[in-house]
Amino acid sequence: MMKRLAHLLQQTLKFCLGLALAWCLSSGTPVWAAVAHHSFVAAAVERVGDAVVRIDTERTIVRPADPLLSDPFFRQFFPGLALPPQEDRLRGQGSGFIIDPSGIVMTNAHVVSQADTVTVRLKDGRVFEGEVRGVDEVSDLAIVKLKGVTEPLPTAPLGDSSEVKVGDWAIAVGNPLGLDNTVTLGIVSTLHRSSAQVGIPDKRLDFIQTDAAINPGNSGGPLLNEEGEVIGINTAIRADAMGIGFAIPINKAKALQARLIRGEKIQHAYIGIQMTTFTPAMAKENNANPNSPVILPEVNGVLVLQVLPNTPAAKAGLRWGDVITAVDGEPITSADQLQSIVDNAAVGQVLNLTIQRGDRSQRIAVRTAELQGAA
Repeated sequence: MMKRLAHLLQQTLKFCLGLALAWCLSSGTPVWAAVAHHSFVAAAVERVGDAVVRIDTERTIVRPADPLLSDPFFRQFFPGLALPPQEDRLRGQGSGFIIDPSGIVMTNAHVVSQADTVTVRLKDGRVFEGEVRGVDEVSDLAIVKLKGVTEPLPTAPLGDSSEVKVGDWAIAVGNPLGLDNTVTLGIVSTLHRSSAQVGIPDKRLDFIQTDAAINPGNSGGPLLNEEGEVIGINTAIRADAMGIGFAIPINKAKALQARLIRGEKIQHAYIGIQMTTFTPAMAKENNANPNSPVILPEVNGVLVLQVLPNTPAAKAGLRWGDVITAVDGEPITSADQLQSIVDNAAVGQVLNLTIQRGDRSQRIAVRTAELQGAA
């Protein structure tokens, strides 16, 4: 019996080593590295883990006194009673990671925005008071500076999100539900997932989509590649989709990092339309409907669904039903492409739109304005 058990254990060990060897050969990882570190996940987390922090916030909300106490019937018995406003303390929690040894932490804007107090806890148990240096609501990014840092802190190495491919490993590290230093593993399932597709239309982002479990409290924590480099910032989960999470590409954060550290306001351009990708097939289907209120041109482009009032698009004369086919001479074939052009434009920049209105082609110049609400 013991011999059979020993043989079974031996065969199991050979099988596991075979899997590890196969992975090493396919990924280019030295076999000694896999054996020494047990797994690439453990090695990646060990490289970054000390730099991942838990962020606790508190915010005081002041609201009027109970309206029942202001009722005339009640006031006749207590005519001189002063009714102080009521205060509620809202507590929040999220994650972040240190990007500079002086104590600069990167996280999500929604984790620390409007917080009265920010407390940051390191993996080794040290606790620091945090000062919110910069917040950009549109990109959902924020920088927190730790106070009282007397010695260099561990930092997370930042990778290059432009090199990420669908199918790459994705490792999420954070503090979901208050459970410090939780690690989940998955793959990158999609790139360039727009914020509109994710269901966050007030953001201007192309997310990395992953099936690594991202839960409440993971927000602001790092998404790692197999080498332990930060490729994204975990930021969103879909309550109606099991096993799908989203992360802000780290290159987007690196582009804004210095300005957020300085506390600068980040400006975002907009033109003020609701739009959708449009094709000749969609036009034919619309035009074949005898109840359609408008005949649409059979071209590729971006259909204007609505022009918001008092916006650059409205002032320039764009209309519902226009199809935008080019910007500054560059052909436009999707709404995401047009959104990207606007996102990369400076506030006040003139965009020359080529539009198809019915059977006529026109050019309209739209001067971008600053998207209000951008912190």
